[in-house]
Amino acid sequence: MTEALRVYRPTAPVVVFGRRDTHLPGFPAAVRAAEAAGFEPLVRAVGGRPVAYTTEALVVDHVKQERLAPEGLETRFKQYGSLYADVLHGLGIDARVGAVPGEYCPGAHSVNARGVVKLVGTGQRVVPNGWLFSALTVVGDDARLRPLLAEVYDLLELPFDPASVGSLATEVPGLTVDSVEQRVLEAYGATSPQPLDEATLELATQLAPDHRITP
Repeated sequence: MTEALRVYRPTAPVVVFGRRDTHLPGFPAAVRAAEAAGFEPLVRAVGGRPVAYTTEALVVDHVKQERLAPEGLETRFKQYGSLYADVLHGLGIDARVGAVPGEYCPGAHSVNARGVVKLVGTGQRVVPNGWLFSALTVVGDDARLRPLLAEVYDLLELPFDPASVGSLATEVPGLTVDSVEQRVLEAYGATSPQPLDEATLELATQLAPDHRITP
């Protein structure tokens, strides 16, 4: 495998913590809050702070084997941030690249609407000869996410403004995960990387328990 693209639709609500979060005093309480709200708590491979999403979301993982991958970190953030902003523009959203005040899992290359609410979060994991670029697009259910994220961030004593949580369907009523997925795939174009091969998916299944949180 030299390059692969996986488009993933969540099958259940989850709260995904960063590894740094697991060392905070409020982490056990934050995990319990997620579970009480019906969200499965997980720990992600890429960096960042807690994010939450339901089945009304789209996750795209782009993996590539490439020499000197760490040197392209900033370039990839800019390239794919612009790609997702262009996709959202095409859907009728006033999309911009950049963090908004008080956003969850803050990042300079998040994609927002109107400079007010976060819609797409991006992250990377880089090794010497390869990289993973992951993008989470919140299509809907922002009203469900807002109070849960507020509680999780409060328990972890991390800065957060619930008003920063948005979704594509709130910006443009009627948008669906199907329509967003189609636009994302079109944005990657005819040279879109192939789906992950069976051996890679099998290995990912074996490693998945390492990212689940046990009481």
